[in-house]
Amino acid sequence: MTVEARNFHHPALLYHGSAEYVAGVSDFVRSAVHDGDPVLVAVPGTNLELLRDALGDLGDRVTLADMTVAGRNPGRIIPGVLLRFAADHAGRRFSVVGEPIWPERTELEYAACAIHEALINAVFAGRDAAILCPYDVSRLDPAVVADAWSTHPTLIEDGTLLDSDRFLDPEVTAAGFNRPLPPPPPDAETLVYEETIAAVRCFVRRLAAVHLPEASVEDLVLAASEVAANTVDHTSGPGKVTVWTEPGVVVCQLQDTGHLTDPLAGRIRPPHIRHRGFGLVLANELCDLVRIHSGPSGTTVRLHKLR
Repeated sequence: MTVEARNFHHPALLYHGSAEYVAGVSDFVRSAVHDGDPVLVAVPGTNLELLRDALGDLGDRVTLADMTVAGRNPGRIIPGVLLRFAADHAGRRFSVVGEPIWPERTELEYAACAIHEALINAVFAGRDAAILCPYDVSRLDPAVVADAWSTHPTLIEDGTLLDSDRFLDPEVTAAGFNRPLPPPPPDAETLVYEETIAAVRCFVRRLAAVHLPEASVEDLVLAASEVAANTVDHTSGPGKVTVWTEPGVVVCQLQDTGHLTDPLAGRIRPPHIRHRGFGLVLANELCDLVRIHSGPSGTTVRLHKLR
């Protein structure tokens, strides 16, 4: 397959098994290298080893990254992986293999992944770039594979490039995953805040310190304080912060009366540091998962930090 030139190309690769995976990804990568593109391959660890062997002869013409680390939080893939790679190669066409969805992703993570896949189309519209997204058809839930037809304008199936008849406006698709989050457990501790965020920092630090190492505690405190600052700066009512634990993770949820209308908030760095989206970008960088639900009645931001 030859990568299309001079426009944004965002196909999903529907593959069955490792041989089909290596063949499809290698074809894309080698075509991009032949065309002179800088190439980033960001896929889960097991697949990364397969491709390391298959593409080893290309040397430093291909950058490799473990998506389970770089994209552990789907919300940081656009700002921290894709846009960073684009900035490193400003003025040039670039190609990326990005595999943000793997079978071990939880249902809560998956919604953030689907939003990510949809918003790639909005962020890179009009750019001279190609981003290939592999989907393991044999192991992923059929509903996940079906969603790929809505989040990708083209798909590669059995070696054939197909136009999707289900592709929708990226923001419409992303909005479909803006769903209410499960309620916190009844024994979760809660603090109401209004004019200062100092109490939020102390509250989160006290509860998180029991379960997390010091560096992770400070990451969560900083992320929570950035989100809480949005409440103080941009809403008229009080906010509420709630902290609890789940197996293997500390969860910190912040709620306020604001309505976050920009679907790209937290996914791209706003031009001015005091824009509301900056705190969400930082939260995405610091946390292992960030989930957001927003509507006219208010916004909920849920931060997850692995234990």
